Amino acid sequence: MSTTTTAPSEKLQKALARLGFGSRRQMEEVIKSGRISVNGETATIGDRVSQGDEIRIDGRAIRYTSEKEKRRRVLAYYKPEGEICSAHDPEGRPTVFERLPKLTNDRWVMVGRLDINSTGLLLFTNDGELAHRLMHPSNEIVREYAVRVLGEVTPEIARNLTQGVMLDDGMASFDDIKEGGGEGVNKWYHVKLKEGRNREVRRLFETQGLRVSRLLRTRYGTVNLPKELRTGRFIELEKNEISKLIDPVGLRPRYSGQGLHGSAKRKQERFQKKPMKARKGKNLRRR
Repeated sequence: MSTTTTAPSEKLQKALARLGFGSRRQMEEVIKSGRISVNGETATIGDRVSQGDEIRIDGRAIRYTSEKEKRRRVLAYYKPEGEICSAHDPEGRPTVFERLPKLTNDRWVMVGRLDINSTGLLLFTNDGELAHRLMHPSNEIVREYAVRVLGEVTPEIARNLTQGVMLDDGMASFDDIKEGGGEGVNKWYHVKLKEGRNREVRRLFETQGLRVSRLLRTRYGTVNLPKELRTGRFIELEKNEISKLIDPVGLRPRYSGQGLHGSAKRKQERFQKKPMKARKGKNLRRR
């Protein structure tokens, strides 16, 4: 299938990944399954799309926006306990997406996850390709956590956790582990790792007979959890911060720009001078 327009085009699977529907490989499988159509015809691998094409997944229309026409945006969100890292929850629990600003003809894509009992930094972007690259293990993006452990990490345990232990989904290890203070049976540690498997930090400590009682993500890639940010709040990254974030994963700045601009930037500057109090939800446990 080929388009008759002279507008710049891109491969269908790349466009869908950039728009946040999954990785390129996942989109290739969806295309092969015959679930996607372009301009009324079933799509095939190798098809290209451009502005004005009608794209549908399972019959649902997808609004295509050229990469050059969309401003790249990234949010840093301070997730509280009790929120689910999902757009919808069958049990009716609050989700991290409920707190985010609404987008017109666009969508927020979550970068990585935190379990319901974990807190800290979550990144969101309207660039699905950026989200995919930040999460892909091959790019080795560092995640850093502050972890409160019931018990003590002895030198032997620290050595085990940095050299590697077997989990039910393969070998795993911390790149670094350091003491973070604390008294009594609860001790704090700062750990780093370069992948984001489900509950990986907690499971690593559990292999050594230790239980994590608090887990806070403090860094993802080049972005640190902002000191002025309260739980349940977000700030939007500026142009230079996004440039630092995208450089390690091989992306370039957008022609249409990236980050805050105009009134949104002025509003955030006012917020940083006087941060809002943490949000409280009726379903969230007090910290």
